[in-house]
Amino acid sequence: MQPLPQTSQRQGAIMLASGGLLMGTIGVFVEEARLSAMTLVFFRCLFGMLSLGAFCACKGWLSPRQLKSQFTRRTLGLALATGVLMVTQWVAFFDSIHRTSIAVSTVVFHVQPFWVVLMGAALFHERLGADRLGWIGIAFVGLVLASGVLAEGSLQGHQRYLIGIAEALGGSVLYASVTLIAKSLAGFRPHLLTITQCAVGTICLPLIAPFFAPLELAHISAAQWGWLVGMGVLHTGLSYVLIYGALPKLTTPVIAVLLFVYPLTAIVVDAVVYGRALSVPQLAGMVLIVTASLGVNLGWRLVPPMLARARR
Repeated sequence: MQPLPQTSQRQGAIMLASGGLLMGTIGVFVEEARLSAMTLVFFRCLFGMLSLGAFCACKGWLSPRQLKSQFTRRTLGLALATGVLMVTQWVAFFDSIHRTSIAVSTVVFHVQPFWVVLMGAALFHERLGADRLGWIGIAFVGLVLASGVLAEGSLQGHQRYLIGIAEALGGSVLYASVTLIAKSLAGFRPHLLTITQCAVGTICLPLIAPFFAPLELAHISAAQWGWLVGMGVLHTGLSYVLIYGALPKLTTPVIAVLLFVYPLTAIVVDAVVYGRALSVPQLAGMVLIVTASLGVNLGWRLVPPMLARARR
């Protein structure tokens, strides 16, 4: 495999970091729109589908010939399945932000790489090994700290907070499922996968909850419309174009590091905009999650080789 050109890697790093920075601000749009999670996701899907559709049309990826080559019965079925999972995950994540905070929800959600590893082992009989199991254990210790559930007074009648933590955690499991399914769609254009997911949300959400839209639509202000359009165009259109364009230009170690621009940005934004800084234990939990994720993705040794061989 030939090394990637230096210029291409630099461009990819800038694109991925920019996409992460954009995604890290989505919590502000969720908070400022002041609408239910289901309404937010519906409009994210609608405006995201339109913006990504315009991009794909400009690239010529929506021509009948291109679509026929991409969408077979198998790929369409899998794409629709990821749509159901992704839309459900978005609703859970946005509602989690309402119940907890931007930083807490984002940090808890970012344990999803470890679900991918565990689910891959369960479904495909992939060997975990002592190192991976150790990093996963460290990550879930970090999760407990980062969630804030051990903080004094954090659970004083706050069932709402616990539900929010559970939603973020459940959303991470759903996203891990999407990741595993997407791995089986080799050669399928990721932009079209996201458009399909957005189409599922645009069509299905009003059918699932027919009363949420009319009640809130009548009272949406001009400012709220701005946040909704921005969420679709910036966080589903532009950010995904940047991220998808960056990944082929980068090596796995660089991707593993830059993916944490998103949660780190969310933490800073929550602290600066809303004054909701994470506590020292929560920050320590975030450090453990980041370190463990890098350890899993980069294959860092946690158990000395001689000890690992002795256990076999």
